[in-house]
Order: sequence, then C-alpha cells, then structure tokens
Amino acid sequence: MLVRFLRPFRAPVASVLALALAQSLANLYLPRLMADIVDHGIVVGDTRRIFEIGGLMLVVAVIGTACAVGASYFSSRVAVGFGRAVRDALFARVARFPVHQFDRFSTASLITRTTNDTTQVQQVLLMLLSMAVTAPMMAIGGVVLSYSQDAGLARVLLTVIPVLGLVFLAIMWAAVPLFQQMQAKIDRLNLVLDEGLSGVRVIRAFDRSAHESRRFAAANEDVTATAIRVNRLVALLMPAMFLTMNLTSLTILWLGASRIDGGTMQVGAMMASLQYAIQILFAVFMVTAVFVTLPRAAASAARITEVLLVEPEVTDQAVPRETAAMTGLVEFQDVTFQYPGAEEPALSGVSFTARPGEVTAVIGGTGAGKSTLAGLIPRFYDVHHGRVLVDGVDVREWRQDALRAGIGYVPQKTVLFSGTIATNIRFGHEAASDDEMRRAAAVAQAAEFIDAMPEGYDAPVSQGGTNLSGGQKQRLAIARALVRGAAIYVFDDSFSALDFATDARLRAALRAETTAATVFVVSQRIGTVMGADRIIVLDDGRVAGIGRHAELMRSCEVYREIAESQASREEVA
Repeated sequence: MLVRFLRPFRAPVASVLALALAQSLANLYLPRLMADIVDHGIVVGDTRRIFEIGGLMLVVAVIGTACAVGASYFSSRVAVGFGRAVRDALFARVARFPVHQFDRFSTASLITRTTNDTTQVQQVLLMLLSMAVTAPMMAIGGVVLSYSQDAGLARVLLTVIPVLGLVFLAIMWAAVPLFQQMQAKIDRLNLVLDEGLSGVRVIRAFDRSAHESRRFAAANEDVTATAIRVNRLVALLMPAMFLTMNLTSLTILWLGASRIDGGTMQVGAMMASLQYAIQILFAVFMVTAVFVTLPRAAASAARITEVLLVEPEVTDQAVPRETAAMTGLVEFQDVTFQYPGAEEPALSGVSFTARPGEVTAVIGGTGAGKSTLAGLIPRFYDVHHGRVLVDGVDVREWRQDALRAGIGYVPQKTVLFSGTIATNIRFGHEAASDDEMRRAAAVAQAAEFIDAMPEGYDAPVSQGGTNLSGGQKQRLAIARALVRGAAIYVFDDSFSALDFATDARLRAALRAETTAATVFVVSQRIGTVMGADRIIVLDDGRVAGIGRHAELMRSCEVYREIAESQASREEVA
C-alpha cells in the first residue's frame, strides 16, 4: 500500500537506478584495468602502458564517484519526499476519524506511527534506493568477472557467500520478534510520557511524582533492554563479515600464489580476483545492512498501513446534495445512536425541532447522552436509526465542510492552541476583522481580561492554554465560535467554569447576539437553562420531558429532582 506514495517520484527513482547502474559498472571495470597495469605494465615494464591505463582508471573512478554522489542526492530526495507524503496521509486520515474511532489507537500510538514508524520506513527506503541496484550488480558481476579471471578462485567465493547467508538468516530469525516488540514498547513509553506531562498538576497535587518516575523508568528500561538485545544480535554481523572477508582474502592469496608459482595464473589476475572478492563481500554486507533494518521497518510499515486502511465511518456521499445558505432549522426525528461496543444506546427515540431565534437547552444527569446529542448536529457520528435534519436536509446528505461551516461549536473540554489570543479567536474564522474579533470577545465576556493583559490580543497562549484559567479558556472558546457568525451555535457544557455573575452576563449578551441563530446549550446547571425557549430533559438516553422551566417543574419528575438538588423550591420557582 505504501508503494503508491512513490508514484510522484518516478523520475528521481529512475535517475537513482541509472546512476547506481553506472556506478556499479565503473566499480567492476576498475579491477580489470588494475590487472592490465600489473600484467602489461609493471611486469613488462611498459611505462607508457601504465600511464594510459592509469589515466583511464582515474577517469572511471571520477565517473563512478559522480554517479555515487548523484544517486545519493536523488535517493535522499525520494526518501524524504516519501516520508513527508506518508506523514501527510496519516494526519489527513486521522483528522477524518469520528471521535470514537480514535479509541482503536491511543494518541501516543498515533504519534509514534506518524513520526518514529515513518522514519524507520524512510530510512530503509533510502538504503534500498542506494543499494538495491549497486549491491546485486556488484555481487553478480563480481562472481562472473572473477570466473573470467580464474574459475578455481571464484569457487572460493561461491562457498563463502552461502555461509554468510546462513549466519545472516540465523541472526534475523532471532531479531525479527524483538524488532516487532520494540515499536509496541515505544508506544508504551510515549503513553507514559504523555500522561506524565499532561497530568503534571494532578501528579504533584497527590504527591505521586516518585510513582510516575518509577513508572517511566520501568517503561524506559523495558525499551532499553529490548534495544540492547536487538543490537547485540545485529552487532554479530560486523565481526562475522570482516572475519569472513579476511579469511577469504587469505585463501585467495594462498591459492593464487600457488597458481602463480606454477605458471597457471598471472599476478594481475590474482589481484583482480582479490578485488572482486572484496567487492562481492561488501555487496553482501550492504544487502545485510538493508535486511538488518528491514524487519523493524516492516513492522513499522504494517502499523502505518493499519491506520491508513481504517476507513472513516463519517464520509460525504459520492454526490453530496447541493444546499443553500444555512438558516439553522434543526430537527431530530426518532434518533437512536449507540457507540460501538456499548451494551445500550446512548440515545433512544429522541425527537424535537429547534428553530432560528430560539434557545434549546439540554439537561440531564451524568451519562444521560447530552454531549452525544450535541455531537450529532455537526455530524461527529452517524445515527443508527432516525434522522437529524438541518434546514430539512439529512446531515448525511450535506457536505461535511458546508455543514460545519454554518455551526459554531464549543466542546465540553476546552481546547486552545499555542499562539496568541488573536490567533485562537480567529481559528473560528481566519478572515475575521479586528472589529469582529473584538466584538466576539466582548460578547463572550473575555474582553475585560484580554484588555488587562500588557500585550492585549497579542498575548501568548501556551499549548493547551495552560497559562490561562479555566474560565478564561472557556470564554475564548466561546469567542472562537461566535466570530464565525454561524446559523447554529452548540455550547456543550461550556459555562461550567464561569461564576454565576459572568454566566448570567454571558447568556444575556448571547441572547442579543444570536437573535437570528439556533442556539443549543448543554448544561447541568438549572440556572443556565432556566431562560431557554425549550428545555430537553434526558434520562438514560431518552427524552424525559420537553418544555419551559415552569412547565417542567410541574410535569417532569427528573427535571424537578435536578432543580431541587441545586436549590430550594422557592429559589427555582
């Protein structure tokens, strides 16, 4: 599957193969020229012949070097471009996953697959391009030309190569399982590191720093131990290679000297055979070097492919329906949704209609399905039964980008990005003017604390917004949604970190700002939902009641219990 990422690099790959072929031919031609110098120049004493062949050797060596440099350049370009394309494809595929599909792969594993695994495959591709033509050509050509010099000495090489192959296969048989374990253990290390960094405040609050240090040390030691075992096995290849090379050279010199002494062989032929032997063994060594890294790269390629083969469950239709500008009418028609692997549906038989200019609130206990309902509007998931309609069109018939362009969504968990306050607000609408940005911040009750900062809207925001309080982060997230000027706004429990006074001011400002929009407010606070035009009460995924506050206090027991748990009867009446 990953081969398709090489298609844009067909021309550079062809250049690599051509240059590697030329380099191999040049390297194979040099021993023959050296034999001519020895036999027809040095032995005979022909100085002119020495200079002629020596000059030709110099030209061939320069050509071989230039081809080697060119092959390295193009192979590097192909390998780096391939790595970039794979990383882009992984990120694009993961970005299209519905929320529940992330559960198949942890965040740490996805990071490892996008970075470390891609690097492993990229390095092997570089080695393959550099040696895929050169090594086989050198090995096969070296054996053939060695036979042309002396068949007896060539048989030494044919004996040595299988021995090296057996040593290599034995080492790889033991190393492959360890390479596969390596990537899984790197996943575990990244997971522990990510949890240690993201949860540093909780760890310190509960004085668990020593525990986390031991946990990280255990994962680190596990990776280290596996790496040592792999490297010990692979390290055997180098001494085995050089031992074989030296013994082969010694054998060729011994047999060659006997043949020269007997007059059946010339000195140049023996020296050429020795050079071919060295070239062949180095070619075998290069192939071995590739195969040493191949098992780990194969494991990495399988992990990458596993992600790329996961088809996003939420996709656009082949021919999405053409839709006009969104007005904001939202309808739930007998909607049922169940998470994969769950025993019970998260929502069952939910039906209601929300119109532009109205505020629809959703309230219920923990696990009642409030956030699931909110996530169905921008189509984070597809329903299993029933329909969710926007402007009378099933959300599955909308193009996802067109649907979400008309929705301002504030998630339950506030997420900010590293940058500035301005870039985080403009994340909702990149082309927003300064006035639009400031207006959104004012409505979200964020202007006061932003103006109090020395840098104002250019104040830095650290990764995840850790340099801001919970309430400040929520107000910036609300401003980010408001700056879109959307037809539908979904606030998923996004007022929980605000004090009651700020909450009241914000809701009043939202009423004035969103008079033409359809507003959904998910909350567990009675005070937040009391003024809504419509309150939907959820209980175990089912609608327990729909109406205004006063109606529900009389007719809905679930709503009344929630209200009474937060205030006295007189306060909520």
